[in-house]
Amino acid sequence: MQNEAGENVDLYVPRKCSYSNRLIAAKDHSSVQINIANVDPLTGIATGESTPYCLAGYIRFKSEGDMALTGLAKKNDAVLFATEE
Repeated sequence: MQNEAGENVDLYVPRKCSYSNRLIAAKDHSSVQINIANVDPLTGIATGESTPYCLAGYIRFKSEGDMALTGLAKKNDAVLFATEE
């Protein structure tokens, strides 16, 4: 809900899992939010900005957290892989 000034005034705004688009409930104590640093592709140095990824506890319970995080990072070009020269 928003007030007249357009500011968000809700007490609780639920998050969504970045991988499965499930809502993360307030009682889901096994969910995590991971921030991956953005890296300059030319220099390989972190830019100071980061991209947040939320993973639901269900994904972590099924042992798919690593696969989910790698897939999300590849999809958003957040991961640079070394290539053979």
